[in-house]
Amino acid sequence: MSGLIETATAALADWRLLAAALATVVAGLMRGYSGFGTAVILAPVYSLLWGPRAGVPVMLLMELVVSVQLLPSALKEADRRVVLPLGGAAAVATPLGAWILFTVDGEALRRFIGGFVLVFGLLLMSGWRYHGSRPLGLNIAIGTLAGLLKGSTGMSGPPVILYLLAGLEDAKRHRANLIMFFATIAIVSVIAPVLGGLVDMTALVRLAVMLPLMAVSVPMGARLFHVIPVRLYRPFAMGVLLAAGALALFG
Repeated sequence: MSGLIETATAALADWRLLAAALATVVAGLMRGYSGFGTAVILAPVYSLLWGPRAGVPVMLLMELVVSVQLLPSALKEADRRVVLPLGGAAAVATPLGAWILFTVDGEALRRFIGGFVLVFGLLLMSGWRYHGSRPLGLNIAIGTLAGLLKGSTGMSGPPVILYLLAGLEDAKRHRANLIMFFATIAIVSVIAPVLGGLVDMTALVRLAVMLPLMAVSVPMGARLFHVIPVRLYRPFAMGVLLAAGALALFG
C-alpha cells in the first residue's frame, strides 16, 4: 500500500504533469470544436514528456471517455455508410498496431509521432485533400491504416481526417463523421495496453488528473463551434499541431 502511495505522490509531484495538463485543455477545446484534435496534439506531447509507452495509454483511455461523451449528438448527423467500414477496418487493425507500440524503440517511435504530426499539420495548412470517390475497398484500406496508427501511436485521425474532409458535406456532417469514427475504435484501442501492463498506477494517476480537464474543455469547445468562425479557429489549430509535432520530433 505504501508503495502505491509513493508512486502516486511521485506522479503528482512531477513538473511534467502541469505541461501535460495545459496540452490536455488545448486538445479538449480543439476536439469539442472540430471533432478531432485529442490524439494529434496529445500523442506527441505525452510522448515527449513521458515516452510513448507511458503516454499513449493515458491518451487512449481519455479518448475512450471523450468519444462516449460526444457520440450521442453525432449519431444523427454521421454518414454511417462511410464511417462504419472505416471504423470496422480500423478496429481489426488496431491490435496489430499495438504490437509496434510494445516492440519498437521508444525514442524512434516518439520521433516518428512528432514527424507524422508535423507532416499532417503542413498538409492541412496546404489545403490538400483527397478528391476521389469513396468506394468500400478504399474505406477499408484507409480504416486499416488508421487502425495500425491508432494501436502504435494513439493517432488514427490524420489519414481519416484528410480522407473525410475531401467530401462536399458541411462542417457539421464532417464533425459528426469524425466523432463516430473515433468512437468505433475507442474501446478496442485500450485493450492491448491494459492487457500488456502499460496501464499501471502512474498511468491511472495521470489519467485521474487529465480526465476532468478534458471532460470540462470538450463541452466548452463544442459550444465554441457555434460562436467562433472557422476562419479564426483554423490558424490557431494549425499552429498548435505544428508546435506539438516539432517538439516531439526535435525535443
